[in-house]
Amino acid sequence: MQGQQLLNRGYAGAFTQHAPRQQRRAAASQAPVCQQQDPLLLRVARGEEAERTPVWLMRQAGRYMADFRKYSDVIPFRQRSETAEIAIELSLQPWRAFKTDGVIMFSDILTPLPALGIEFDVVKGKGPRIEQPIRSMEHVRELLPLDEPEAKLGFVGGTLRALRSEIGNSATLLGFIGTPWTLAAYSIEGKAEKNCRVTKSLMLRNPEVLHALLEHITQAMIGYVGYQIEAGAQVVQLFDSWAHHLSPDQFAEFSLPYSERIIAAVRARYPHVPLIFHANGGTGKLGVMRDSSADVLGLDWACTMQEARQALGSRTLQGNVDPMVLFGPQEAIRQAVTKCLVEAGPRQHILNVGHGVIEGTPEENVGYFCHLARDSASILAEAGLKEREPVAV
Repeated sequence: MQGQQLLNRGYAGAFTQHAPRQQRRAAASQAPVCQQQDPLLLRVARGEEAERTPVWLMRQAGRYMADFRKYSDVIPFRQRSETAEIAIELSLQPWRAFKTDGVIMFSDILTPLPALGIEFDVVKGKGPRIEQPIRSMEHVRELLPLDEPEAKLGFVGGTLRALRSEIGNSATLLGFIGTPWTLAAYSIEGKAEKNCRVTKSLMLRNPEVLHALLEHITQAMIGYVGYQIEAGAQVVQLFDSWAHHLSPDQFAEFSLPYSERIIAAVRARYPHVPLIFHANGGTGKLGVMRDSSADVLGLDWACTMQEARQALGSRTLQGNVDPMVLFGPQEAIRQAVTKCLVEAGPRQHILNVGHGVIEGTPEENVGYFCHLARDSASILAEAGLKEREPVAV
């Protein structure tokens, strides 16, 4: 549905704040521009040397921003994420406000599920709901292939193409998917469930059903990542949001191999596009995480960056400041960011929070977090780490 149609349906209050294309281009001209041909975050994700540590934040487009709430308070989630004009604006808000080095499209890990025949809705205050969960081999066999992403998910391609045009080389455009494990668990449970009871019961009693579902989702996500890249995504992150439900052995069987198949297939066709693998709860499985072939490993905040460096060596790492730190005073934020930067070292690091930005986070603190990344070269030099190499293992 186009913006004017939404205005006619009573959403004028939100759209009066929608920046027109000319304003977005003006914002792009004011954003920091790297002297090199490619943007900073893209170069670091490829493992290249860079002038400083880049920064973006998971869930950087979210309800902590007043401008975002002008939309979320009046427009349902799927309408926001599946209307390209709105998704473009929401994706750009934090970039304009905080000068992040990455712009991640406003969407959801569940967005491709309806194209597979798994319908969902997002209930305000309760989160996603899948009314017909997948719980048998018959259900798996009824799923659809994702063979025409432009026909089924054209709003995603439209959003990415427009964003790439808007930001140019002023920032890196990130696409993303949910990992097969996380999407399968959501599809089985039907909602967020703290014990993942139904899924883990299926895993233990009928693992062949779970593996079949993981296989189907894996094939779909290979095509979905490729579609995002063709539409302009320069880096793609795989979110394993429910990895914390798995023991290390379960993670090694039901999560990592399927994500690895996506990484291998995408890399074979798009070797120039870096892939980030972020596992929520992955820091409890660093010994398994190091087997990931992703270009960048995203870390939650449950370990120190020093522990991650010792376990993962010179891999490019992303993270991992506790997002609750952003509720503190600027001195506490500076201390946490400095510790993260120093322990990560001046190379092969993308600054981020270890989980999504929390609703209620002061916007000025997000801005300060990003400012510290732009000042990272000075922070590291003061710590005497200008020439330090990451720890080798």
